[in-house]
Amino acid sequence: MIPARYESTRLPGKPLALIQGKPMIQHVYERTRAVDLVDRVLVATDDARIATAVRDFGGEVVMTSPQHQSGTDRIAEAAGALDADVIVNVQGDLPFLEPGMVRAAVELLREDTALPMATVKAPIREAREMANPNVVKVVTDRDGYALYFSRSPLPYWRDVANNGALGYKHIGLYAYRRDFLLRLARLAPTPLEQAEKLEQLRALEWGFRIKVAETTCEGIEVDTPQDLKRARALAAG
Repeated sequence: MIPARYESTRLPGKPLALIQGKPMIQHVYERTRAVDLVDRVLVATDDARIATAVRDFGGEVVMTSPQHQSGTDRIAEAAGALDADVIVNVQGDLPFLEPGMVRAAVELLREDTALPMATVKAPIREAREMANPNVVKVVTDRDGYALYFSRSPLPYWRDVANNGALGYKHIGLYAYRRDFLLRLARLAPTPLEQAEKLEQLRALEWGFRIKVAETTCEGIEVDTPQDLKRARALAAG
């Protein structure tokens, strides 16, 4: 499931921004379709322009309420009508999504039947990326469970970092058990979720565990005009 809205505060019309002549949402859709564990791909949106673009390239779309405050809430509405064990939320700003990242998150749910939710992280090696609030950071415990997600640099290195990575950035995709997703969407938004504008914090604040797979595939998340410029340059080679 790919949640997509037109009115992004930092980059309005983001899903329809062209990269190599194709709207960004099409790049994400096609890369998600390449995941061998995925049976069906849907775009969940409240915008007719996005819906038209998706149908024009042969994609499947579900119209949702315009009142949703997060992608989690949007896909939960669409998931309510689906017969599926696992729902994967792939953010619509990942035009270079590596299919293996989706597989890594889904495999965590297959390995542990009690796990409600999983996601993915990648190393941060540049100080400017660590300081960028548009790059979400995640810290995990020794077993790979998320302790916290933040737009602030995490961890803070009092001395010099010595493990080759300054930290880990969170990749915008989640795998949920369908029943848990529906339950999560019914829970009230939480203070840290609202402060950081990070929907995954709702799960942590309500006491649920999120396991995090590590990948070396970094990609680009397109949040700003500068990100879009970088994405176009990368696509052009």
